[in-house]
Amino acid sequence: MNNRTVYIILFVFIMLVNCKSEKRTETLEKEVAITTMPKNKAVVYQVFTRLFGNTNSTNKPWGTLEENGVGKFNDFTDKALQEIKDLGVTHIWYTGVPHHNVITDYTKYGISNDDPDVVKGRAGSPYAVKDYYNVNPDLAVDPANRLEEFKALIERSHKAGLKVLIDIVPNHVARNYKSLSNPEGATDFGAEDDTTVAYAVNNNFYYNPGESFEVPEWRDGYKPLGGEQHPNADGAFNEVPAKWTGNGSRKSQPDFYDWYETVKINYGIAPDGTKDFEELPDNYATEDIKKHYDFWKDKTVPSSWKKFKDIALYWIDFGVDGFRYDMSEMVPVEFWSYMNSAIKMKNPEAFLLAEIYNPKAYRDYIRKGKMDYLYDKVQLYDTIKNVMQGRGLTDHIPPIQEELKDIEHHMLHFLENHDEQRIASPDFAGSAEKGKPAMVVSATISSSPTLIYFAQEVGEPGAEDAGFGKPTRTSIFDYIGVPAHQRWMNDGNFDSGQSSANEKTLRDFYKRLLNFTINSSALMGDYTNLHDFNRQATENYNHKLLSYARYSTDEKLIIISNFDDKNTYEFDLKIPKELLEQWKLKDGPHKLSDQLFGKYTADLTITDSVGTIAVKLNPLESFILKVE
Repeated sequence: MNNRTVYIILFVFIMLVNCKSEKRTETLEKEVAITTMPKNKAVVYQVFTRLFGNTNSTNKPWGTLEENGVGKFNDFTDKALQEIKDLGVTHIWYTGVPHHNVITDYTKYGISNDDPDVVKGRAGSPYAVKDYYNVNPDLAVDPANRLEEFKALIERSHKAGLKVLIDIVPNHVARNYKSLSNPEGATDFGAEDDTTVAYAVNNNFYYNPGESFEVPEWRDGYKPLGGEQHPNADGAFNEVPAKWTGNGSRKSQPDFYDWYETVKINYGIAPDGTKDFEELPDNYATEDIKKHYDFWKDKTVPSSWKKFKDIALYWIDFGVDGFRYDMSEMVPVEFWSYMNSAIKMKNPEAFLLAEIYNPKAYRDYIRKGKMDYLYDKVQLYDTIKNVMQGRGLTDHIPPIQEELKDIEHHMLHFLENHDEQRIASPDFAGSAEKGKPAMVVSATISSSPTLIYFAQEVGEPGAEDAGFGKPTRTSIFDYIGVPAHQRWMNDGNFDSGQSSANEKTLRDFYKRLLNFTINSSALMGDYTNLHDFNRQATENYNHKLLSYARYSTDEKLIIISNFDDKNTYEFDLKIPKELLEQWKLKDGPHKLSDQLFGKYTADLTITDSVGTIAVKLNPLESFILKVE
């Protein structure tokens, strides 16, 4: 072979590579930017760990641990975990595991007492972490052995077939952060800060030099511990100089509605917004994990980046399978590239979920930040909530799917979590039944994971006045019981032994739905909006109804939901010619069977390449119709 031939072959090869590279870039910009598409949908069961196993029903406002009780790691027995798994769950998110501030005396275990003036509630906020290398002592039968008890819980969870998630909160930590468990070489946040300046790139906190922290002015009837006399509830907390507060308040005396119990972490962003770190080039939106990991290898990054990366890797080594990141958009996307690529290099299957509320940032946090999943809160959740409350139209749902179609797999869906009102609470829907069509839509409209919050499946209304936490949400700040969940738990039998008939029926619905979703190939496939077509073409089809198709090569589904809690609708659902041609269905009848309860059948009748299905939908009823 002569040199000319070699040069020609080399030239052609380079052109092909460049062509493929351009096509790859274009494809990644239009499609989901993940390493590999999972084969099946994921279902995340969020459980507030200290509430799950609590059988105490006293529920005294501001009650102590001794008065109101607290759940333990050990309450997640093999039976409990198997019941969660059998509900149709793939991942369990143990909320409130890292050691956060609490108003319970653990000094005999070497743990310092926490100040009620900078703790929300008596049990404390799980998002005011005091020690990232240990776990909440409330959760252990023997607080001295708390890490070992959590390790055993991880092992039991894995044995049950569940992946384990915990929280990491990179934006802020407790005002009195102090680790008793730092690994060799690790130091506390702020331990090496220069507190004489407001900002330095390697300071972990921001400061107000020369000023002392002052506790907020209490209002709206609030006082620490409900006004109870306590030696540390003296209206003061020693912090000199004052640090900036977690939500970004720069005041030395934050407002009561600021996140006053926490302090903001500095990621190398100066008070004027200047970034003291290297930014990712735009083309890294299309680069893989290895490229991101390699990018940071030779870069100098701020101290806070290193500390949180080390924390995440510590828990990955401990056996945790992933993280839910609190308020991710308050931390620069470059940090996420740095930390998430390090996590994925250690565990490529790690499940990384970000709480984020800014749609304009979604694609950067997925593509540059290497997040697996983001909250779909401000679009799908808020829209469905309005429909459930009778204030919104189902017409507003299909445009969301269209807008997010390039990242739909990444947008985790939920109807409840620890921040949101319970569906059954009067301020949300006032009835758990109204969550049924919404849950079908939330769980089946895209390939994204589904999240449910513990006791959602039994209709918990969150009616307790817990103290700091008020009704409509199950309190994350107080020692409290969760009545509907306790009835299902049945003194540790986990068998619905005390549940009402309605609670049992609701849980059966969730179990059927979630198990279908994690086994359906169609739900990992394509989506076609049938709603808009039928709004124009079908009598008796209105804005209380929603319909769409989901399909793969071996499964074809037509999903229809009625959000109306009073009216039954009868109509002939129209299936457009284009979809039927794609499905390769010929004229004539085609049997359909409902996959939720298996009792309903119908015919898809095709005439001249136009399909119709005679449908009768009762109030709050949904069908997942499979083409047989």
